[in-house]
Amino acid sequence: MDLGIFDHLDRREGVPLDEFYESRLKLLERYDAAGFAAYHLAEHHMTPLGLAPVPGIFLAAASQRTRRIRLGPCVYCLPLYNPLRLIEEICMLDHLSRGRFDFGVGRGIVPYEMAYFDLHHLETEEIYQEALAVILQGLTSDVLDHRGPRFTFRKVPMVMKPFQQPHPPLWYGMGHMAGAEWAATNRVHVICNNPRDLARPLFTRYREVWQRKHGDAVMPRRWPGRTTRCGSRTSPSSGATSAPCRSVSRRTSTRPASVASPSRAHRRGYARRSSARSRPASAPTSSVAWCSGT
Repeated sequence: MDLGIFDHLDRREGVPLDEFYESRLKLLERYDAAGFAAYHLAEHHMTPLGLAPVPGIFLAAASQRTRRIRLGPCVYCLPLYNPLRLIEEICMLDHLSRGRFDFGVGRGIVPYEMAYFDLHHLETEEIYQEALAVILQGLTSDVLDHRGPRFTFRKVPMVMKPFQQPHPPLWYGMGHMAGAEWAATNRVHVICNNPRDLARPLFTRYREVWQRKHGDAVMPRRWPGRTTRCGSRTSPSSGATSAPCRSVSRRTSTRPASVASPSRAHRRGYARRSSARSRPASAPTSSVAWCSGT
């Protein structure tokens, strides 16, 4: 079993922003040392839910503070980006992390955040689809040539290439049946934060489409979320501070029996996750989703 982190960088009241970022980077160093497989960061705008509106900047810093853990946005809200600029950012992050970058894609889940950028949520799907096609072409070609309803690029030389070939692994936030079918058809890794009863049919559909399209080929990672609150708290009676790690909800695992057992590092990570209550009081706080699966 692999364990990963899905983070929002949600606001902590009373903590200066520079200190907040530093505490999260220190926490990421601990995730890396403990053997967690991946750290995925949400992108939100104009909301205390997410203080990493440009996830690539935070991930670039994280790439210099970690050595093994994979890093990626989950997801880039593609309708908000110029595809050409994002191609260059992806290549930079993939090289800065020396091949540890995961490329999460989506259209943006919150309509009012899209509206801040003068985008109607009903038009974002079309923009997302075209932007993704342009980005994948640019990452895998020597010259980008595209003419579409939203974007036009004429024979642009692709000077930068990603570290991972043909491109970093694709990740997708799975929230509906059409998304499950698309992800399985295109061999895309998925993460789902829906409650168990809503997530189960999505993973079932993913497996059905995978079997029909790809047979017995090894499936990409499929990570259902398990939301956990990590942070320090002070006892009203004694004033002592502890750093609990409290599970809020549980999801089911999707690892097939044919997949090899986890590495020693991942087993150590799971053991340290289970004993997180014993962490020192100075440990940084985090609100994360723990994800298990293939």
